[in-house]
Amino acid sequence: MPINPIDFYKYLSNNKVNFFTGVPDSLLKEFCLCVDDNLPEKNHIITANEGNAIALAAGYHLATGELPMVYMQNSGLGNAINPLLSLCDPDVYSIPMLILIGWRGESGVKDEPQHIKQGKIQLDLLKTMDIPFEIISSNENEVEKKLLRSIKIATNDSRPVAILVKKGTFDRYKLTANNINNALMSREESLKVILNNLPDSSIIVSTTGKTSREIFEIRENKKELHNKDFLTVGSMGHCSSIALGIAIAKPDRKIICIDGDGSLIMHMGGLSTVGKLNPSNFYHILINNLVHESVGGQQTSANAINFSSIAKSNGYNNVFSLDNKEQLEFQINEFINQSGPALLEVLVKAGSRKNLGRPTIKPINNKLDFMDFTKK
Repeated sequence: MPINPIDFYKYLSNNKVNFFTGVPDSLLKEFCLCVDDNLPEKNHIITANEGNAIALAAGYHLATGELPMVYMQNSGLGNAINPLLSLCDPDVYSIPMLILIGWRGESGVKDEPQHIKQGKIQLDLLKTMDIPFEIISSNENEVEKKLLRSIKIATNDSRPVAILVKKGTFDRYKLTANNINNALMSREESLKVILNNLPDSSIIVSTTGKTSREIFEIRENKKELHNKDFLTVGSMGHCSSIALGIAIAKPDRKIICIDGDGSLIMHMGGLSTVGKLNPSNFYHILINNLVHESVGGQQTSANAINFSSIAKSNGYNNVFSLDNKEQLEFQINEFINQSGPALLEVLVKAGSRKNLGRPTIKPINNKLDFMDFTKK
């Protein structure tokens, strides 16, 4: 039977774990939504990336002496390795924390291609990092014992301890509020307008999650080829750097990066490299719905950020921002004909079709077709 997120949260709270931070994950979304509903903002902080969350939790412990919890998808563990080993490890500052990790790509469990390798090496990776761990699942009958054991090791040995969460572990959690702004267009509507107005020779790099899934289906429905689009199904936050590498190598082609707010925020430092290199053929489209939609709809920090000002201060030559379909249809051509680097922020509502599919071509085939297109 799946674990009730409220029971899990209360057990942690009763054991004086009252500070939570991290990056949302689809396997943990019910628990994360529960935490968001039951704690003040200062005690539940969604960070730009997983490494930020480890450092934030370390700072909280240094100030309070209390045990924090950091949550993440296992694909984000790479972002966390540096602070875990060079800051929190017992051989350095010996900082205790619980790390709740969604185990994507677990061997024997069907998952998307980008998660397979990470899932396969997950246990070996934690062992190599010398991080003690427990595994919990929907068939769990010792969750309290495992949590208590993890808390004792983290506290007594003053070290990070991981709790691996299998697919389907948490039961559904009903949110108390719906913050979707239905006055805005959907992301899929905006993508249709954008794709319909780009020059045929444009090279597109799209971010991970539902953005790439929607682009794939738009092409399918129009019976178009997928060779113009590099669908960045993994490596969240890096699509703009991938696009920048292509822009440098192909100065005679327009390179379009279709990004998301959670992705852009995760590795925002990439903007400074774009500005430094100043490629005139680089066009950065930010589809901003203010949430980490693909993993549960938790808020990003986008509502506190002026992306236009940040882009300008990082050297982008032209910046646009809009929030409706009519403006997008009117300005997309003006945007694409400006000198880059240029940013177009498109505000959209959260949400997607329930029947949204996934790419049916393998990543390696997407890469080969894409590379053939970029040679033309």
